[in-house]
Amino acid sequence: MNIVSPLAAMALVSLSGLANAQTVVPSDASPTCAVSAVEFANWFTAGTVTANGGVDPADSITFPNIPNCSFYKWSEQMFLWLTSPVPSKYGGGTHVFNSPVFYDVSPLDAGGQRTLVPNIPGRIRIFGVKISQLGPQSKPVVFDNTGKMFTLVRPEVGPSGKPLIRNKAGQPVEIERTQIAPNGRPIFLDKAGKAIDQQVAQNGTPRVLDRSGKPIDFRLNKIVVNGRPFFLDGSGNAIETEQGQADGNVLMAQGGKLVYYALQVNAMYAYFLTGTKKTPGGISPTPTLFPTTATDLNLIKAFGLAHSKAFPDPNALAVELKSAWIEAAGLDASKYVMMTATIPTFDTSNPQHWVQNGSKQAQLALVGMHVVGSAAGHPEMIWATFEHVNNTRNAPYSYINAANATINVPQNNAGTWLFSTTPPTATPNQPLMFVSGSDIIAISSTPIGPSDMLRINPWGSPGSSASKNTEVIAINNSVIGMLAAGDVRKNYIMTGTTWTIFGQPPNAGNQVGTNKMANTTMESFFQGGNCFSCHDGSNMLGGTGGSGLSHIWGPLKQLFP
Repeated sequence: MNIVSPLAAMALVSLSGLANAQTVVPSDASPTCAVSAVEFANWFTAGTVTANGGVDPADSITFPNIPNCSFYKWSEQMFLWLTSPVPSKYGGGTHVFNSPVFYDVSPLDAGGQRTLVPNIPGRIRIFGVKISQLGPQSKPVVFDNTGKMFTLVRPEVGPSGKPLIRNKAGQPVEIERTQIAPNGRPIFLDKAGKAIDQQVAQNGTPRVLDRSGKPIDFRLNKIVVNGRPFFLDGSGNAIETEQGQADGNVLMAQGGKLVYYALQVNAMYAYFLTGTKKTPGGISPTPTLFPTTATDLNLIKAFGLAHSKAFPDPNALAVELKSAWIEAAGLDASKYVMMTATIPTFDTSNPQHWVQNGSKQAQLALVGMHVVGSAAGHPEMIWATFEHVNNTRNAPYSYINAANATINVPQNNAGTWLFSTTPPTATPNQPLMFVSGSDIIAISSTPIGPSDMLRINPWGSPGSSASKNTEVIAINNSVIGMLAAGDVRKNYIMTGTTWTIFGQPPNAGNQVGTNKMANTTMESFFQGGNCFSCHDGSNMLGGTGGSGLSHIWGPLKQLFP
């Protein structure tokens, strides 16, 4: 039986007023990036703008590759295409992303592999609640308050999954919480809140073992991530000192509704991957970059036809999606892209440990989407992100208006939001719970509940980047302003798009566009970096362990042998 907590019971009441606040796109921004009325109409399959009408994908083969506006136009058109009703040539479904031209990407199995699951009309998809943040080498990472990324080193853990330290008697003790002494040294507290009298290494630092049993080179230099301390090892990696500090966090809306996630790729991606990995009989010569040219496209089409597969919109090239959803009950369904999926249910009677006890079908509302795709000149792919206007309050930012004056927009601390409290807390963007197996566990003594989120870089660049902010604001004004009244997509904003100079392998120095973008529903607790902080150019497809550019490429099994 599903036991409902008071938090869950309040959900319908708490969500009923969510339309009271929304992200305002300044209407007086200088129109530095805009779509003409004729061009916009041509995006629609019918050649005319209609409410919730079908939109064709951007032609990634003929992508003009002229910074910056063409990248923002590509992003907007792809989002409108993905959220369009399904044309008959796609074979059924509700929206393009939920049609047979896309495949679900399964979670990692016990062998560290993923499977491509075809979207079949009428099949109810299965979503999970875990936010993962893996770095370039497919290892967990954290970002400090300056945006610097650190690979995470994890100590051995005890029966409840908490890090272990040895006391002076040599007995392992679980670390419940970490404090910092005035001299900068860590104080590890046990479950009773008492300081653990721990063993120390020869240099006087705590003696901690990693999960393979090797001593960690513990240093006393510390960083702060989301208000929690991490210490560094001799290689500059961050040492996890509390349970659930980095990977596997869970996000919850203010009304008590969990956020669920889906990973997908389109058929072009799936057959490109299969043709690249299939030996013999695959695509030859074996590609080492995502497709960007007509030659690449023809090779994939030929491979598809050899296996009885045709692509209705091949010029979209390779596309990856990650989307975030919440239960729709209590929301105004006319303001959200909707779908039905299977989600887990939990026994919530213990406010600090929710135990999964089954699953159910539910109507879900889209709150965030990453759109990633290859295009002419850009094998590193274009990375764009979208959010619902009711999600989260913005941090302060600047933009340039039509009179060429710089306007400073303060943080809006009023209203009712999905993921922000009113009034806001002093320390937003704090993870409160994480996934352990199939259960959800509170990080500290605070009960499982909603986080208070703040969009740190509202338009994908530091708030003071007025000209960059203006371009993104302008394209939002252009597209939202030309969508027909009643089109549900008017309620979504693009908050950033990034790529690299000349399509080079991503590194710290060549990221352009909105190179500090993060989606508050997916990088909720990791807003210090950028897509290419973790999706790097060490392997321009992706390594077997999930490293490199695409973290799903390496672990994904081909469609057929």
